[in-house]
Amino acid sequence: MEFVQPRPTSKAPGDWFTGDVWWDVIAAGRAPSRLRANLVRFAPGARTHWHAHAVGQTLHVVSGTALIGTRDGTLFEARPGETVSCPPGEEHWHGAAPDRFTEHVALWETTDDGTPETTWAEPVTDEQYGGPRTRRP
Repeated sequence: MEFVQPRPTSKAPGDWFTGDVWWDVIAAGRAPSRLRANLVRFAPGARTHWHAHAVGQTLHVVSGTALIGTRDGTLFEARPGETVSCPPGEEHWHGAAPDRFTEHVALWETTDDGTPETTWAEPVTDEQYGGPRTRRP
């Protein structure tokens, strides 16, 4: 067993996010583990850009109201205690509702073959972000 030395909180890069976003690395597995886990804090209205994960991504909402959008225009709303699974290769975005901070734990894996674990695309537009929301599929 090992206690992992915590890394300092980092500001998320503006190339991948809109608004103020901060994260704490929870896990960055060493081989053979490929696990990655971050606690991500979004200011109101902040969000990721469009992106996809080669092996998928799981989001567990800790506080606030999380918004998760898909390319087909669906905009999901998730609350504390809810978990959302994004399948491998699905383009999506996630972030905070406009009226409160949101935290979620993001879990994903690196790849075995050296391909990028995350492929980033363009920013989410205000129209995409502000679309009608649904609570569950």
